[in-house]
Amino acid sequence: MGEIAKKANVSKRTIDYYTQMGLLHVETTSPSNYRLYSEKVVDDIKFIEACKELHMSLQDIKERLELKRSNKQSIEKQETCIKHAEMLATHMKQLEQEILELKPIFDQLNEDSQVEISNHIQSQSKALMQSLQFLLHST
Repeated sequence: MGEIAKKANVSKRTIDYYTQMGLLHVETTSPSNYRLYSEKVVDDIKFIEACKELHMSLQDIKERLELKRSNKQSIEKQETCIKHAEMLATHMKQLEQEILELKPIFDQLNEDSQVEISNHIQSQSKALMQSLQFLLHST
């Protein structure tokens, strides 16, 4: 579990929590009763973290994970995907508005503060873009 936590850049406690909440599934247990996860769990954790950045509820994240894990195409799943895509579009519009509101404040910060904030935003933006790409290419 430590290796998975390191690869996903989360704590072991986070993996425990996600497992208890039903977001992650234990592949098997070792003879000494350690939980063993497949490598696919790293992608699931990154997906969960990206959803959390969008302030999604655990139930919404769980639904998206189930949809992601299922390869079956059905009308219901397509409708669910459309509903979630619309919700993401709404979140993106809200973020655009917040950015416009914060731009004058950001412009007044010193250069070091601007760089620090920009670096933080870039890492989060990358995770968001990866999640969006996954959504667009998995349908």
